[in-house]
Amino acid sequence: MRNLVIVLGDQLDGGSSALDGFDPARDALWMAEVAEELTYVPVHKLRIHAFLSAMRHFRDACRGLGWTVHYSALPGNAEDDVAGDFQGMLERQVPGLSPQRLVVTEPGDFRVLQRLRDAAGRLDLPLEIREDRHFLITVETFAEWARNRKSLVMEQFYRWMRRRFDVLMDGGEPVGDAWNFDRDNLATFGRGGPGNLPAWPHRAETAIEDEVRALVEARFPDHPGLLDGTDLPLTRQQALTWLERFVDERLPRFGAYQDALWQGEPFLYHSRLSFALNLKLLRPRECIDAAEAAYRNGHAPLNAVEGFIRQLLGWREFIRGVYWLKMPDYADLNALGHRAELPALYWDGGTDMACVADAMDGVLRHGYAHHIQRLMVLGLFALLYGAHPYRFHEWHMAMYLDAVDWVSLPNTLGMSQFGDGGIVGTKPYSASGQYIKRMGNYCAGCRYEPGTASGERACPFTVFYWDFLDRHGERFRGNPRMAFQLKNLDRKRNDPAAMGAIRDTAGRLRQSLVEGERV
Repeated sequence: MRNLVIVLGDQLDGGSSALDGFDPARDALWMAEVAEELTYVPVHKLRIHAFLSAMRHFRDACRGLGWTVHYSALPGNAEDDVAGDFQGMLERQVPGLSPQRLVVTEPGDFRVLQRLRDAAGRLDLPLEIREDRHFLITVETFAEWARNRKSLVMEQFYRWMRRRFDVLMDGGEPVGDAWNFDRDNLATFGRGGPGNLPAWPHRAETAIEDEVRALVEARFPDHPGLLDGTDLPLTRQQALTWLERFVDERLPRFGAYQDALWQGEPFLYHSRLSFALNLKLLRPRECIDAAEAAYRNGHAPLNAVEGFIRQLLGWREFIRGVYWLKMPDYADLNALGHRAELPALYWDGGTDMACVADAMDGVLRHGYAHHIQRLMVLGLFALLYGAHPYRFHEWHMAMYLDAVDWVSLPNTLGMSQFGDGGIVGTKPYSASGQYIKRMGNYCAGCRYEPGTASGERACPFTVFYWDFLDRHGERFRGNPRMAFQLKNLDRKRNDPAAMGAIRDTAGRLRQSLVEGERV
């Protein structure tokens, strides 16, 4: 064997750089399902099912091309599993295959990269790590952009990317004479709600999905989440169908309502393409091009198209660049000194807070929540409560189908929990229950009152919001983006009795959560 090409579970791209020059007569693929990756935290049953099913579909597609694929599937019985961890499996199997070298596309996880290098060293084999062409720029190009900058501002990066790739540009100026249209993307639904939403593409179950479901039920029965099957795309062709349907049916209304919330509707006008993108079943450039074409041909308005493209061309590339620029030290950052473990409600959804219960229902059923539920409901509550930022990241990796380390860590530890002290975002995303009331319809049916900050009826978000500002306010005195919030805090502090009641309520709520009581 000349090359043994290692294909990781989030690299299911038939056009991957690792396959450049692949010769079926002299090369082979190596793939493995490793229990350690599914148990280092209690991974959502549906996440296990989706990842393993997609991997097995990719395996079969490659074998259909006449390629040799050395594939290690998890046995249904843990006692029969002698694989160990990812590195141990490589070191045990590769000598029997006798390749001249190992080839892999850049991983999306620093830990996996280190293990690959360690395994290659122990095997005394050269390891060729090839550029990940899935992204529009390389890690090195991002580092060049970031060099000598006092701070990394996503908006500046996004504009640079728009110019570099000539996306939504009219000559040297942005289409519509503005770089973003956030002001047009803050609509909320009226009393009638979002109305009839488009159906998702149908995907017939195959023997692969049935086999993996049986495996998960037999081997991981105590893991969180439901296992009713996922409708998400598991193959390249299915992913292309999802992209086409999103552009046709949801993109026109995505922009205006991208920040809106509505009880019982976990998806609304969001694309749900992140799973396919992060497993490399879709390529970001084809998504960007499809969205821009929808604007150019008059099918979708500019605010919707620009908002969608900014997530891909701007935020996604920016987050990946920050990850590789700052790792491995980034994972240890904890600027606010938060230490609490996540409350049990993050695993079982048991809470009386209507917004959290609804978001967690989507997580447990689908392994999904859209970006406002992630950031401004589940992430916000963890921040205000004082959860350890890396524990929140581990939870995110366990519970969301689209989570990969490169995208999860800066989004959770950095943007959501402000654990990086301002590398990703210049201020913490802190808000009271009044924000959630404004953006959705949860509060009318909740036993808590978003405008109340102490006592039995007080909304935990509002209580913990003032408690958070009280604990960390002085840290942010010099931050102009926090000035309005801190002025309001000072007004609260002018009433010692009211502030004392807030602190007492926060302490009681926090103790209840620590003891596992329902809040």
